[in-house]
This record gives sequence, C-alpha cells and structure tokens, in this order.
Amino acid sequence: MPLQTLNADATTQEILAAMERDGAVVIANLIDADTVARMRDEVMPYIDRTPMGKDDFTGRKTQRTGALVARTPTCRDLILNESVLGAARAFLQPFTDKIILHLTQTIYINPGNPAQALHRDRLAWGKHIPREIEPQFNTIWALTDFTRENGATRLVPGSHKWDWDQRADPEQIEQAEMTAGSVFLYTGSVLHSGGENQSDAARLGLNLTYTLGWLRQEENQYLSCPPHIARDLPEELQDLLGYTQGTYALGYYSDPETPADVSDILPPEVALGRMPTKGASVASTEGADAIDFSEAEQL
Repeated sequence: MPLQTLNADATTQEILAAMERDGAVVIANLIDADTVARMRDEVMPYIDRTPMGKDDFTGRKTQRTGALVARTPTCRDLILNESVLGAARAFLQPFTDKIILHLTQTIYINPGNPAQALHRDRLAWGKHIPREIEPQFNTIWALTDFTRENGATRLVPGSHKWDWDQRADPEQIEQAEMTAGSVFLYTGSVLHSGGENQSDAARLGLNLTYTLGWLRQEENQYLSCPPHIARDLPEELQDLLGYTQGTYALGYYSDPETPADVSDILPPEVALGRMPTKGASVASTEGADAIDFSEAEQL
C-alpha cells in the first residue's frame, strides 16, 4: 500500500483521513527553498559540534541535535506552521485539552549509516497508555531531498492498527521519498525508522513532534528552552513548550525564592512575565467547572 502524498493546500480533514488509513502521509513542498536554506544555515553550526550516536538505534554515523527552539528561530516558525499545527491539534483533540511540544531534533544521517530498527515512537511511555489513545502527532521536515538511496524514512503503512508483536515483511516497508521543503507526518503508533544512507551525502531531517498536554515530554523543554529564553517567544509557542497549565491544577509551580503576595501556587505564565505575581493563582475557579472533583482525595 503506497504512502499517500498530498499537496501543500491539503485540508486538515484530508490529512487526518490519510493518517487514519496509513498512519502517515507526506505533504509536498509545504515550505519554500529560502526557508529550507535558512533552517539549514541556523542548525548546521550545532550539528557540526554534535557527536555521532553511541549505539545502533541512535546511529553510529548519525548526529542528533536538539534544543532547537532556543537555538534556531526558523524552527519556531515551523512548529507554528498552520497546516501542521492545525492537524496536530485536531488529531490529538479527542484525548486532551491542550497539546504540547514533545521533541525538537535534527537527524543528520551520514553516508554509510545502516537502516534503523523499525519501532513505534509511543513506546517512549512503554505500553502503559491504552491502545485506543494515540499520544503523538509526529513530523519530519525534509531539509534535503529524501531519497531511497540517502535514507528516506522507512514506514509500514497501516501498522498503527497492528498488534504490538506483529512483524513487518520486507515488501510491506515503504519509504517517505520527498523533496526538500516537504514534511512527513506520522502517528506515534506506526512502525517506522531511519533508512540506510547508501549515497555520498548526508540526509538532513527536522523531527518536530507534538503530544498530549498531560504526558511527560521526550525532550525536557524547560531545560532545553529555559524561562529566560522562552519569555521572548510568541505566547502560542510558550504554551506548546509547556509554560501553561495542562488543565486546572496541572502544571503549576511555587517560586522557592520569592513568595507570592496572594498565593504560593502560580501558573507557569508568571515565570515568563505574562502574569503579574500579585493576584496570580491557580486557585481561581476558571476551568474548574469542567472537572469532577467528587472522587478526589481530600487533603
């Protein structure tokens, strides 16, 4: 079953329909060549200083570079891309009130790196999340052309609906071949992996993924993009990093050095200067009406 490729003007409904069928889809040429070049220019100095992977899974000839929100301004624009972010919100909406950024990472597969083992990204949380809950909406932006020869991402269309222990036959494996500026979207449940680079040039992809607002992120965004950097970013991006509460009473903090004037329980926005400390509190009734506290432990 070949992987579907949609045009850049594809609707959210078309994207979700393709992902429901295959667990993945390519959107062709979603960003222009200038944006691709700018992203490459911003990230290559960091890639050049990144060591190769230490095992076969991360790739002994592959460089994986993170903290991209803090390091690369163009990455911020791609995270907020309307087509992708709109599809991510719609895809994850049945399972969460808010979504957050799970991972930012470039994957630079150098010549000679073998294919990575097929895997499901959702297993970062083990098998503790019920199968009917899909925890991830993942993207790989092509910053070079992705070809069969240079290690285009491998996937098994439809495997997001398989039993955990079902193995893929070689003829079931497709590759997400696409031009630079295209993006590969895939669920956390679909079998996939980096391909073997048999060419004489590196393959560069930008892996940006989104997850449910109540799960722990793979990349710790509060360390990769700490408050003194995050405070200057757009509010929507701050929220995606996690500098907001997932729901009522989920994700507040207390300042250990400067007690608040009114409450010691503060929403994360205070740390970024989006709310004054005076009067800020998660103990307001906003959002509480939607929560059933009848079985909550009384402390």
